Amino acid sequence: QVQLVESGGGLVQAGGSLRLSCAFSGRTFYNYAGAWFRQAPGKERESVAAIRWSGGSTYIADSVKGRFTISRDNAKNTVYLQMNSLKPEDTAVYYCAARLYGLPSSARDYYDYWGQGTQVTVSS
Repeated sequence: QVQLVESGGGLVQAGGSLRLSCAFSGRTFYNYAGAWFRQAPGKERESVAAIRWSGGSTYIADSVKGRFTISRDNAKNTVYLQMNSLKPEDTAVYYCAARLYGLPSSARDYYDYWGQGTQVTVSS
């Protein structure tokens, strides 16, 4: 059974940094696409970033471009989201998602597996 487990969320002041991790388990991931989404209270879940297993193709949402970076470590079956210069509007539950085969996409329904989410709170 495939499992995605996020970690690294927490409370940080505006301007600070956090790194989220998403560990995949349950099968071997060869040609996967991994992604991060977020959902703030009362809002739709939105795409933040996505990456291909090879690392050669990535997607970053305009709202976080220049501040967030997505990366992966295939040996550890882990995808990371480095978040710098955090703003109060980045406050949300962050979810990791994965598709076993494919290219990065910002579409929610593209992904087959989801983690349970990790809370990120940015104070002003």
